[in-house]
Amino acid sequence: MKLCLDACVALQMLLPEDNTDAALALQKEIRNQVHELIAPDTLPIEIAHVLTKAERQGKIDAGSAKGVLDGFLDYCPMLYPYFEYLDRAMELSSQFRLGVFDCLYVAVSEDQNCPIVTVDKRFLELFPNQTITPEDL
Repeated sequence: MKLCLDACVALQMLLPEDNTDAALALQKEIRNQVHELIAPDTLPIEIAHVLTKAERQGKIDAGSAKGVLDGFLDYCPMLYPYFEYLDRAMELSSQFRLGVFDCLYVAVSEDQNCPIVTVDKRFLELFPNQTITPEDL
């Protein structure tokens, strides 16, 4: 199944906390090539940002963010250039009062005709026909 991987789910795979079992199960399916994943090419930047912040907050060991990111990049989704989707993302951002980064995922999923896999409650509420959770897979 083709899925647009939202950063929040990707981060649940990398920084396991409570209630991330479904994200970890999805990660296993990704490694077994059960799903075809796509995302805007901003995804690695978003992940790097959160990982370095996790280092500063002591949630992960200092200096480990790069190794975690490298591990993710080994199974990275096919990345679509954000610039091609920027206009649509800005339209969606204005319409739904949602961040442009978030709307890039919506624009990519629209173009590629596939759902966004997310745990973001706002996404799930605003785009119920375009989103699924890891538990739904």
